[in-house]
Amino acid sequence: MTPHPNPPPRRWLHSLAGRLFAVQIVIVAAVVAGGAVLAYLFTADRAEGAALRQVRAAAVAVADSPTVREAAAAPDPSAVLQPYAEQVRQDTGVDFVTVMDTDGIRWTHRDAAQIGRPFLGHIDRALAGEIFPETYTGTLGPSVRVVAPVFDEHRRVVALVSAGITVEAISDQLRGPIIALAGVAVAALALGGLGTYLVGARLRRHTHGMGAAELSHLYDYHQATLHSVREGLVLLDGRHRVLLCNDAARELLGLCGELTDVAVDGLGLPDSLVGALLSPSPVRDEVHLTAERVVLLNTSAIGPGLGTVVTLRDHTELQGLTGELDSVRGFAEALGAQAHEAANRLHAVVSLIELGRHREAVEFATAELALAQQLTDRVVAAVSEPVLAALLLGKAAQAAERGVELVLTQDSRIDDGVLPAELAPRDLVTLLGNLVDNAVDAAIENAAHHPGPPEVTVTVTARADGAELLLRVADTGAGIDPQAAEEVFRRGWTTKQHGRGLGLALVAQTARRNGGTVELGRERGAVLTVRLPLRRPTVRVGPGTEAAQGAPGPDRAARVALR
Repeated sequence: MTPHPNPPPRRWLHSLAGRLFAVQIVIVAAVVAGGAVLAYLFTADRAEGAALRQVRAAAVAVADSPTVREAAAAPDPSAVLQPYAEQVRQDTGVDFVTVMDTDGIRWTHRDAAQIGRPFLGHIDRALAGEIFPETYTGTLGPSVRVVAPVFDEHRRVVALVSAGITVEAISDQLRGPIIALAGVAVAALALGGLGTYLVGARLRRHTHGMGAAELSHLYDYHQATLHSVREGLVLLDGRHRVLLCNDAARELLGLCGELTDVAVDGLGLPDSLVGALLSPSPVRDEVHLTAERVVLLNTSAIGPGLGTVVTLRDHTELQGLTGELDSVRGFAEALGAQAHEAANRLHAVVSLIELGRHREAVEFATAELALAQQLTDRVVAAVSEPVLAALLLGKAAQAAERGVELVLTQDSRIDDGVLPAELAPRDLVTLLGNLVDNAVDAAIENAAHHPGPPEVTVTVTARADGAELLLRVADTGAGIDPQAAEEVFRRGWTTKQHGRGLGLALVAQTARRNGGTVELGRERGAVLTVRLPLRRPTVRVGPGTEAAQGAPGPDRAARVALR
């Protein structure tokens, strides 16, 4: 089912491409936003960690300074420590360096007005001799600070030092990276959105704007159509491997099991059919024989190196009807010839009567009648099957017209009702008709290459012998070359100048389809013998049930023996 080239307008987000685009945009935005948040948190954490390390180093350096220890014991520590602390603050880049006594009274401060006032923050852990960090809101606002103790020579805490950086300053440091990070996030989102849009647009073109449900229905329609058509369809890739094979093709080619990615020459098909499938040139209406069918083959290349489309049509019944039509046409020609000959003989009888030669006229008419009736009586007495009897009589007349004598052997006998119902009369016509036609042609061709009055005879044996039907046709031709014994039943083999090489191939195929065999022998000329089972063997298929065994598969080929 092919989508309409101009599908009806539909809401964009209802199509598969639109939905995928929306989902991809959400995913890209979430990924970019998550990455940006993680990057921000990582940067902020690193900035805060760097600030803590910076203020810790400044506080510890000031606390360890001899100047601070000496000034702590002086009567006016602020006079010495205020300029010292400001110098350290400027050199280290911190926002404040505060030195205080053990009661938390400031000796130094960035704002000189705050000197002598209590320190805003915690000092208990520092009084215990510990260096600790904290975030606290002081006179300069929220800040990240470190408080360190100042020890004298006896390891007594004589003063405290606090160094810190305001949160605002840290935020100012983060502003540049955050702006850059936001720019990268926006650019990534834009590129991701653009890429997603382009992919969605391409997908929308390939899906013709259809939604998931429509694609699912289209696939269902495709599968239903593929498996319901009677024509066989096979798709091959550029390496001549099977991509697709519908049910009709499996039936026509006698294939089963998993076929995907199997090479054509590994399917067990006849060589001529494999050659046609591997041919780089397109094939148009070529007739090929499989194990049990006659198929009409067409191939067409998809594109350079892309593969091949193979279509198959069943011509088994058509080929059988063609054979029957040829037989009917032959019968009609034989009847016309007989009518012409009968008219000549009737004129001869009338002329003899007019000449007063009544006895000679009676003898002439009686002899001709006896000769024609003899074969008819022989065929009718031996073969009760009407199709075979009619075929033999017609072929006898046709052969006689061409100067060939068709002889039915004395041991020929097929009683009425012996042949099984599943043995189609059309198959009998195909078997015996092709064998007789080939024998007549071979006898005539051999006679044409040997001057003089050679014997031109075709001998037919049709006998229901026990559990099998035997059809044997022998000719007085030149016989078949022993080296060609394995080739005679293949399509295309022929000794005729304008033949198609289908006759014996159809015989072998029909025999195989009915569970029989074909044997090739030699007496004076070629002898071809077909044996068909009159009763199919049964196989057990379940408790108390039996089923007739089907025709043999491709591995059970018609037996060919050269004697």
